[in-house]
Amino acid sequence: MGVKNLWDILESCKKTLPLHHLQNKRVCIDLSCWIVQLQNATKPHSSINLHLRGFFHRLRALLALNCTLILVTDGSIPAIKFSAYRRRLGLGGQVVGDETNLKTVLPLRRNMGSEFSCMIKEAKALGAALGIPCLDGIEEAEAQCALLNSESLCDGCFTSDSDIFLFGGRTVYRDIHLGDGGYVICYEMVDIESKLGFGRNSLITLALILGSDYSQGVHGLGREAACQIVKSIGDATVLQRIASEGLAFARKSKGSQKQGEVLVCDANKENILDQLKGDKFLEVINAYLKPKCHSADSESVHRVLANYPFQRTKLQEICAQYFGWTAEKTDEYILPKIAERDLRRFANLRSSSSKLGLQVPLLEIPVTCPVSAIVKPRKVQGRECFEVSWKNVDGLKSSIVPADLIER
Repeated sequence: MGVKNLWDILESCKKTLPLHHLQNKRVCIDLSCWIVQLQNATKPHSSINLHLRGFFHRLRALLALNCTLILVTDGSIPAIKFSAYRRRLGLGGQVVGDETNLKTVLPLRRNMGSEFSCMIKEAKALGAALGIPCLDGIEEAEAQCALLNSESLCDGCFTSDSDIFLFGGRTVYRDIHLGDGGYVICYEMVDIESKLGFGRNSLITLALILGSDYSQGVHGLGREAACQIVKSIGDATVLQRIASEGLAFARKSKGSQKQGEVLVCDANKENILDQLKGDKFLEVINAYLKPKCHSADSESVHRVLANYPFQRTKLQEICAQYFGWTAEKTDEYILPKIAERDLRRFANLRSSSSKLGLQVPLLEIPVTCPVSAIVKPRKVQGRECFEVSWKNVDGLKSSIVPADLIER
């Protein structure tokens, strides 16, 4: 879920970018969010593996753009999220044991035998066959994605969980659409800061007021009032004020409102704000500021930053098992995309050499150009292209690529 109503608050910062915006970028994918999206897009009573097929097509589109992809999965459920997790499963939000003292509660291991966990395993196997590594998170996947993004180890993150910004994410892709005119829905923290005046601390405060996976929020305060309260304090000091006063600073008695302060004069709301003090706020704040993740210099992170080969035979086996495809059909879908990716990598090497002032003749570049010849010009859906023949691309003789890529 993330933070209640946060996507609505961030609506003015939403950008629709063409799919090629992702070209040559390193991107993290919150795998659970993608599987849920693809499940929701699947028609009832349709093929049981239709979500996995949609996942395959997303990956092949991004690979063709020379995106370097990292899948990220959820680990254990944080103790602070137990109540929200039970509500989501329809078990109610009752407290179990000494859950009010989170220091004594251990994270809850997920049911790795559940139907959804099996879907995640299948998606990981498909990604591995395409040469895409997976980082299994310690707890929240979106927190791990945010860490990689904030440490500049990836250019952006795919997730629909809005609390990724509270974990420190900077560039977030909420959705992706393929086909003609393909695009991504993007939000950037720099826009949220400049347009709305909300930094990370402000967004955490909104979670405390509106509710999130970690906090039930303040009943009776809507998003407009919450935004006013947060803006009245400012991002630099709002968490310190909460730590010392709870949310009581949001209440001013009638007639004493000062410029820049919010007036909350409803008696019931005053009582609620007076009661919201104590360690609970600090637990939520720390859960966002110090989530349990693999550090940027950890072996787990170094492992997923390495390059992994495309496993043609393994992919053929997976597509035969889940989609009923022949080896030839799988090759037809993926090999042109793998070849286009390799050509983009070669083009990037040429471009980088030129920027460094190295005018290396084409035949002397240490990495071999995968195109052996241009067969003929082609036009595909109104776009100028070339049919080219390939070398060292096992199983693929020729395919069609954009003309501007050949020019590069």
